[in-house]
Parts: sequence; C-alpha cells; structure tokens
Amino acid sequence: MHIPDQATARVLVVGDVMLDRYWFGDVARISPEAPVPVVKIERNEERPGGAANVARNVAALGARVGLLSVVGDDEAGQSLQRLLSASGIEVSLHVDRAISTTVKLRVIGRQQQLLRIDFETTPSHEVLRGKLAEFAARLTDFDAVVLSDYGKGGLAHIAEMIRLARAAGKRILVDPKGDDFAKYAGATVVTPNRAELRAIVGRWQDEAELVRKAEALRSALDLEALLVTRSEEGMSLVRAGGAVHEKALAREVFDVSGAGDTVIATLSVMLAGGAGWADAVRAANVAAGIVVGKLGTAVVSRRELESALN
Repeated sequence: MHIPDQATARVLVVGDVMLDRYWFGDVARISPEAPVPVVKIERNEERPGGAANVARNVAALGARVGLLSVVGDDEAGQSLQRLLSASGIEVSLHVDRAISTTVKLRVIGRQQQLLRIDFETTPSHEVLRGKLAEFAARLTDFDAVVLSDYGKGGLAHIAEMIRLARAAGKRILVDPKGDDFAKYAGATVVTPNRAELRAIVGRWQDEAELVRKAEALRSALDLEALLVTRSEEGMSLVRAGGAVHEKALAREVFDVSGAGDTVIATLSVMLAGGAGWADAVRAANVAAGIVVGKLGTAVVSRRELESALN
C-alpha cells in the first residue's frame, strides 16, 4: 500500500495544542507525610501534545502539514513553538496574552504514570476570530483539514470552519470531545472512541446495535463516515453502505495516550492523498498498533508504517 507524500497530501491541523511534560524518576519509599510514593526526579522530557501531536504524526508520515492554534504568552508556549519548528511543520500559533498555554505534566515512576497535573485556560474571543480569518485564507493550500477538539476552547468556531472547508471541497476530519456532536455536522468523518460514542448514543448490547446506533448518528450529522476507535476491539468504520471492522493489531500495549492523534493523522494523510476508505482505515489501524507500543505521546514514521503494511 502506498502512503501519500508531500506532493499529493497536504493536511491543515486546527485545534487545541498543549505541551506534554514528563518527569521521570525513581520510587524508593513512601512519604512520611501522607500515604503517597516519593518520586526522586532524574530526567524530564517535553513533547508537543493535542493538535500539535496530530501535526507531528502527519509530518512523520511524510505529508505536508500546517498547524493553526492558540498559545499563551509564556515559557510553555515558546517551548511548543521551538519543538514544532524543528519538526517540519508550517506553524502558526496565535498568542493570547490573557491565557496560559495548556500543559499536561505527567510524573512517571518505574515506567508507570503516577500522577498527571493539568494547567489550562480558555482562549479569548478576539484571538479566536483572528484564527478563523487565517483558517479561511489558508484553506486553499490544503487537501484535508483535521479539527482536533480537546475541549480547551480553541475550536469555538468549529461549525463555521466545517462550513468553509466543505464549501471549498476539502475532506474534514474531526476528533471530537464532549456531549454535543451537533457542531460537527457536515464533516467528512468524526472519530470518537468508545467512551465518547457512548456519551452520545448510550450503551449497546452487541455489534449489531453498535452499528445501528452509529449509523443513526452518522446520518443525523450528515457525515460521510463515522470511525469508532475501540481499543483492544480494534476500530469500526460506519458508512451509508454498512460497516467495516478492523481487528486491533497491537502486540504489546505500553501507552494509549496519543493513539487517537495517530489514528486521525494517518487517516487524514491517506484521504488527502486520494486513498479509498478501506485502505485509509487499514493504515490508521496499523499505525495505532505501532504507536501504543511506545511510551507517551509518540509518532509513527513513514518507514515503520510502510514496513508494517507491506
């Protein structure tokens, strides 16, 4: 299977970016102050997270990628800018002086996540309007748009973005968040995980009921497809003509954080390059199987994916 390159696949990623910080240490004792482990920090790492991790994944697959988002006027925002500029992404981070850049700090001891601390604030309206204007201007340069919603407020104008992208004839992929999917109406594909889908359509007893409920949602939102990622159960693509199921491929699951980013990034590269649904979903499933074998928010390289596919 061929993975499209920069000449044929151009993806614009818009959404909530964040800085993923990792503090790695050793746990040798329990605190005398409270029944909690004491972690002696030995090293730390920073990686782009959220929509920025989606963009990194697109770049790692060899496609052309632009990233449009909002950060605070702070050290974490500058770190994100520096990390992203080094990875071949066309970055446009609008600075909002009224907010702090979203940071997720994870404390890792003995290869296990012990604690996560989140810092976040919602961007201001003026900055988001400026971002929308830039989105409208840059649309023509890209084949597909990924709207990566982490519920941090950076996609307040998502319905308008979908309308603009659809009018321009672009493929629109949405990674959803929250209990209101109406704002995603008109997208090409929405990619909820099991829990996100359950929050919208309720529980299902078996495969047939899952497909029935997913199809009703797909139809109500006027989507071309709905892709449900189901962890160890693989993923299911629901379209008007029926459902296609892909089995999970991970040999060893080390860390699922960021797996959804890899799935939507791979799907966007394949669709932007003209691949059909079956090939696009197969490639996304194989990429997910690779990335969950890595620690933290990670990427799958073009070479890794090609060798796994072939």
